[in-house]
Amino acid sequence: MIEVSTSILSVKKGEESKTFFRLEKAKTDYFHIDVMDGKFVEKNTYQRMLDYSSYVKRISNLPLDVHLMVKNIEEAIEDFLSYEPNIITFHYEACEDKEEVMKYINKIKENHARVGLSIKPETNIEEIYEFLPYIHVCLIMTVEPGKGGQTLLTDMVKKVSKLKHYITENKIDIDIEVDGGINLKTAEDVKKAGANMLVSGTAVLIAKDYKEIIDELRK
Repeated sequence: MIEVSTSILSVKKGEESKTFFRLEKAKTDYFHIDVMDGKFVEKNTYQRMLDYSSYVKRISNLPLDVHLMVKNIEEAIEDFLSYEPNIITFHYEACEDKEEVMKYINKIKENHARVGLSIKPETNIEEIYEFLPYIHVCLIMTVEPGKGGQTLLTDMVKKVSKLKHYITENKIDIDIEVDGGINLKTAEDVKKAGANMLVSGTAVLIAKDYKEIIDELRK
């Protein structure tokens, strides 16, 4: 089953309430929360995403899919746990060593959220194979993290395919999520490669009918 996690990063200022209600009505599977600290990536959305998470939790029962693009992972986990996210994903590249990766995996699990581990485009997928049995979601960035509206890097489709082959061969139960440049055209390629969770922001939010495009992405 294909799920759609709608990024609310590019929601227009002053239209938050209307947009969130429309996404709820369109039955997106998740609200995707892009948390950036201005250090791990250039952009800083930290406070805005705290505000959005708080607001979404007040008006919606739909789950939060929190993507931490931050250096201080521990602090960010603590900050966003209060909004009871379904998934908290952190970046492999933000960790100093393997022990730190496992530390955050365990911390998120202990707080009853699903764990996601994300990698940037330049990171080889093989680097995180050892962590796959301990997590719920592997998030492959299909663009360089930190900016919305980018074009999907076609080499990332091969990375998704390689990951899918590995988890099938090793009978690992895990979701493959892709984030960056996902629209109706690129979605076909990543779904064929094995992705079953699609993060889409710009493509959904510019559509006249949110439900129509979300349903199309799921097909």
